[in-house]
Amino acid sequence: MLPENLRKYVERYPTLGLIGGTRLLSVEGLDAWPDNGATLHAKCEWTNPGGSLKDRPVRRMLLEEIERGRLTRERSIIDSSSGNAGIAYAMIGAMMGYDVTLVLPGNASAERKKRILAHGAKLIQTDPLEGYDAALREAHRLAEEHADKYFMPDQYANDGNWRAHYDETAVEILEQTGGELTHFISGIGTGGTITGVGRRLKEHDPSIKIVQVLPEVFPGIEGLKPLESPEDIVPKILDTRVVDEQVRVSIEDAFDYCNALARRGIFVGQSSGAYLKAAVETAKANPGARIVTLFCDIGERYFSTRLWD
Repeated sequence: MLPENLRKYVERYPTLGLIGGTRLLSVEGLDAWPDNGATLHAKCEWTNPGGSLKDRPVRRMLLEEIERGRLTRERSIIDSSSGNAGIAYAMIGAMMGYDVTLVLPGNASAERKKRILAHGAKLIQTDPLEGYDAALREAHRLAEEHADKYFMPDQYANDGNWRAHYDETAVEILEQTGGELTHFISGIGTGGTITGVGRRLKEHDPSIKIVQVLPEVFPGIEGLKPLESPEDIVPKILDTRVVDEQVRVSIEDAFDYCNALARRGIFVGQSSGAYLKAAVETAKANPGARIVTLFCDIGERYFSTRLWD
């Protein structure tokens, strides 16, 4: 739930109230799922109005910065994104009357770019071969060189990011499961989800295992950072102390499990497929496990990629 001092914005802009409160879905009938009593539930984050989990932290960051008086309409919101946070910035900016500029890697899916532009935001693209970190560096450069023009929330370093998941996503998980879970599975993009949810779940029950999905370095999985190279920018808000285990997942694994879900009527993006693969491996190693994960974004966002070929 949003802090009390931020709820007034939901009254003023009712669409903000559509963010969060997502259902917890029981995932059943998978051919690869072990017959050992393990269960899986996933938060339906694709049902947020921006189509992804990123609506939660972007709402929280922007409202906190407005409340502090640091974000005003005299400056444009600027940040880097792989696409989903960019959509959330563009959508909420349009809703509340703020100009938005997004820096994305050039290989972000066409669907993401079109959604951002549809909300009236400006789009700057960086070399796709240089990955997410190039977009982050360019956003910082623009924000620093044109401080009178831009305000950068910086989702990689803004505590509002992980707090959104600590106060909202994790609380919903605990309420919907009755606090009865053994494993939570998530990847790392900005680090906000695994940090916020991980901290809250560990406070509830230190025995809950936090499992990190580790993507291959190349070609990678859209939205997830491998963080295996010394040159990789480690998000400032990431708390690796909450991570108990890692499961390596390939892009082929992610695609296969997305297609498996689609054939069961669940149409989600490649990070969700990766999380499902990690859940299957975790279940195989832990009979009777009660696993919770997130299905992060909507499958339509990937029609222009190889995912649905």
